[in-house]
Amino acid sequence: MNRKKRAVFFGELLMRLGTKRFERFVQATDFEVGYTGAEANAAVSVANFGLDAFVVSAVPATEIGQACINKIREFGVNTDHVLRQGGRLGTFYLETGASQRPSKVIYDRAGSSITELKPGDILWDAVFEGKDWFHWSGTAPALSDSMAEVTAEACEAAKKHGLTISCDLNYRAKLWSPEKARRVMNGLVKHVDVLIGNEEDTALVLGVEAKGVDVHAGSLDSERYAEVARLLHERFGFRYVATTLRKSINASENGWSCLLSDGKECWLSRSYTMRIVDRVGGGDSFSGGLIYALLSGQSGKEAIEFAAAASCLKHSIHGDLNHVSVAEVMALVGGSGSGRIER
Repeated sequence: MNRKKRAVFFGELLMRLGTKRFERFVQATDFEVGYTGAEANAAVSVANFGLDAFVVSAVPATEIGQACINKIREFGVNTDHVLRQGGRLGTFYLETGASQRPSKVIYDRAGSSITELKPGDILWDAVFEGKDWFHWSGTAPALSDSMAEVTAEACEAAKKHGLTISCDLNYRAKLWSPEKARRVMNGLVKHVDVLIGNEEDTALVLGVEAKGVDVHAGSLDSERYAEVARLLHERFGFRYVATTLRKSINASENGWSCLLSDGKECWLSRSYTMRIVDRVGGGDSFSGGLIYALLSGQSGKEAIEFAAAASCLKHSIHGDLNHVSVAEVMALVGGSGSGRIER
């Protein structure tokens, strides 16, 4: 009997404090608490889809740290490799936008528990024993110089153990500059097999961009991004390059499609028009969907359709986590997107 595939996710765990009722920060008198993290969000998707997911991180040894771990465990994600150390859990504040008013995020992450990690703190050989996939995102090395070193250490160990390594570029201007991101990430992505990014990240972080495209103009040319994927394969030797293509009409309505390339062939997903409930975590749900699909042996075309549909559904769900099943994703892939009540 074949065992379930196992994926490891490394990154910061966070508390999300969101305004309610689309209120602005200056209006808010209370906040809704959630627990999240780019890599943990992807891990929850993979666990929901039926594979084994393991999160590696650090949280303070306090009730707040425990509450965060409890939330991740709730979905069947293994947290045995989450260290208890440091004094605080990183936090971000979210003001959810609507119509022409964009959402806003304020970070309060300085000095969080994970930023204190140093090479040697995590026993990566034990973490990766018997695992199949390792996923991290660009927010991890952005947190501190030591975190960049730990990420490199993790990638080297994962490669030694024969894991497939994926990276979501996940550039955040409030965490580091494009110059520093490019300097650090160009060294780290040499370990990566599956690169995930959006139309802006590949340009800012890796210096490869779709010529003549303005991501703020509301339209995208998929052929130009297929060319970007080809250049990324040539420069870095990735096994797969995955790109999310967001047509931002306004904060409440987006077009959504995704592209996957193996260097020889390029597959473009079906295009969706989405009325957004919560955009945060949308990219993470794409990563989780893609990891599940590729680990499950789906073809390139099947994998990009599954990941695009999974992330489309996430945009209809409040919070950072994607609470959908394989059956629900496959129903949308098969064309069931009318939103009719299921009785």
